[in-house]
Amino acid sequence: MKAKASSRALPPDAAPLRGAGEAQTVMAAGYPPRCWPAVFRRKGGAVLEKANINWQYPPPRKGLLGALDRFIGPGATSAEIWLQIVPSVLAGIGAPVYAILNGVEWNIVQLVLAGLFAFDMMGGIVTNATSTAKRWYHRKGQGFGHHFAFTGVHAVHLFLVAWLFRSLDWGFFGATTAYLLVASVIILKSPLYLRRPLAYLLYAIALLVSIYGFAPTVGLEWFLPFFYLKLLVSHLLKEEPYRPSSET
Repeated sequence: MKAKASSRALPPDAAPLRGAGEAQTVMAAGYPPRCWPAVFRRKGGAVLEKANINWQYPPPRKGLLGALDRFIGPGATSAEIWLQIVPSVLAGIGAPVYAILNGVEWNIVQLVLAGLFAFDMMGGIVTNATSTAKRWYHRKGQGFGHHFAFTGVHAVHLFLVAWLFRSLDWGFFGATTAYLLVASVIILKSPLYLRRPLAYLLYAIALLVSIYGFAPTVGLEWFLPFFYLKLLVSHLLKEEPYRPSSET
């Protein structure tokens, strides 16, 4: 017995696709599974929809490259890698240079830590947002415990800021850590279709708290906004891993 075909018809002026790389339409729009990934053309050659969504990832390589694959996700494109490296390095250099040029009285340990924080935050924001990382960190078997542990271990950053940059400000540490953990649970336990708006809402609240809730951490005014962006928005959200059209 043949499976019932989708009742969703292509637009009347749709033309046949050109080339094997152009599948037909997005499954999410109601078209049959054979139509994934999604592209259809109207006569005249204009592409109306195009989405090469691929949750399949290559196995991690061996050795040091394999360690990199497990960190940023296997199968990263050169463009993704450059997007992760260049801004991270610039941020890692820029943070201590900014502090020095503006007369922030930090010792060598604080300067090094500020550079590492900036490198990690900028790199984490970009890396976790790549399609390669999305399909790796949100692959089958990665559940609540994995994502909560990933965000929770970052409380170490908050501890170091409270200790070394805010003169043992344990109120800051307790409040920012509690917000991180509670917000993470809310996002992870919410229905998938609500996670994105909730993450942006909770991030907006985090921005307000970081600006109005605490005295600024001199030289690290950027830290909390970057910190929560990396974790609540960039990492926790499960989003479709769009891939280059050349990748099948």
